[in-house]
Amino acid sequence: MHDQIQQLRDILIRSRRIAVLSGAGISTESGIPDFRSEHGLWKDPHVVAMMTEDYLHAHPETFWREFKRVFMNDEYRQAKPNAGHHALALLEKQGKEVAVFTQNVDGLHQAAGSQDVHELHGNIHFAECPRGHRRYGSNYLLAHDVPRCDAVDASGKRCDAVLQPDVVLFGQMVKGYEEAFYGIIRADALLVLGTSLTVDPVASLPQYLIKGHHQLVVINLEETYIDEKADVMIRAKVGETLHAVLNP
Repeated sequence: MHDQIQQLRDILIRSRRIAVLSGAGISTESGIPDFRSEHGLWKDPHVVAMMTEDYLHAHPETFWREFKRVFMNDEYRQAKPNAGHHALALLEKQGKEVAVFTQNVDGLHQAAGSQDVHELHGNIHFAECPRGHRRYGSNYLLAHDVPRCDAVDASGKRCDAVLQPDVVLFGQMVKGYEEAFYGIIRADALLVLGTSLTVDPVASLPQYLIKGHHQLVVINLEETYIDEKADVMIRAKVGETLHAVLNP
């Protein structure tokens, strides 16, 4: 693994533009569960059925109770960025252009200091009004069983629409896919971190790399379909690996 660490270090030194595609594997090191793991919540069809826009509209009370149980529990609210998140922020501070495209919804990349973060599946800490698109933070969401828009129009009438979470629900389109596509193809190197690349359409993004023009790095505990095309493939934890790379 020492040789792979040095290879990755050399790639980062040579690369000016670095794209990052991160998944659950980087956040599990902060104590956040992987919902797609063998015993994850997404294996429960009842939970999946509730995490849809249709269910939100039909049963707002049940939806928001379940959403808070799943996404706004202590594991999420108390989670802190780990060495992997901090390493990416450090690369940016060192003058690299680092664009992070994440499947995670926890906001830990921003908490670590990364500035260019694109949340493809949204963010659990926010919700918005489906009418006026007024945005609300987690404190407001937690203070109301069913959070509703409190905006008041010129006549004094309150909007009162049920808020929609910023998180992409099942059946909805991911956010910023086009930005991710162009961010990846213009980068000198793509780091695939903590994702097994099994969830479309995000899983397809590494396929757009042009071999010979880009460097591909995969750091993940499990196999991915792109491993054989990687210039560096490391089967290890993201945080431990990036810490070792940036702290020779």
